[in-house]
Amino acid sequence: GCKVTREDHTVTVDSTNVSRDDVPDNLMREMRSSIVFLGGILGRMGRAKLSTPGGCEIGLRPIDLHLSSMEQFGATVTTEDGYISCSAEEKGLNGTRITLSFPSVGATENIILAATLAKGTTIISNAAREPEISDLADFLNRCGGKIRGAGDSTVIIEGVTKLNSTEH
Repeated sequence: GCKVTREDHTVTVDSTNVSRDDVPDNLMREMRSSIVFLGGILGRMGRAKLSTPGGCEIGLRPIDLHLSSMEQFGATVTTEDGYISCSAEEKGLNGTRITLSFPSVGATENIILAATLAKGTTIISNAAREPEISDLADFLNRCGGKIRGAGDSTVIIEGVTKLNSTEH
């Protein structure tokens, strides 16, 4: 639902008129990391519907950390017939304390994306420390997010009501 343009080494994404809360199956099933759309879509739209991700050369890997984290924000999560449906339309997402059983990069990214637009404060313990976590936080902070500690094992996100455009 976004308008995307590419010119030389620049990709511009205009999400002003985004209205979809789903990712088409053919795109979700191409790569496992597509699960990272869950937190961003749920945070922005209040609901999300995705097919289970695919495309991992290692084989099927669990996404339980992603789903349980969204539930800890107050979302209702259901899985049926290869689809994941999440809803937080009634009360929205609420900041929470999430302790990961291991420092998953994808789960840390998903939590940060959802928490950025959640009400209140979210604290992630045992967060992944990879450079892409810091880069995501830098980008979201430039958009008006309030994230600190990215790159450390504890990340603190103060939810904001909206994000603005930026260059990154």
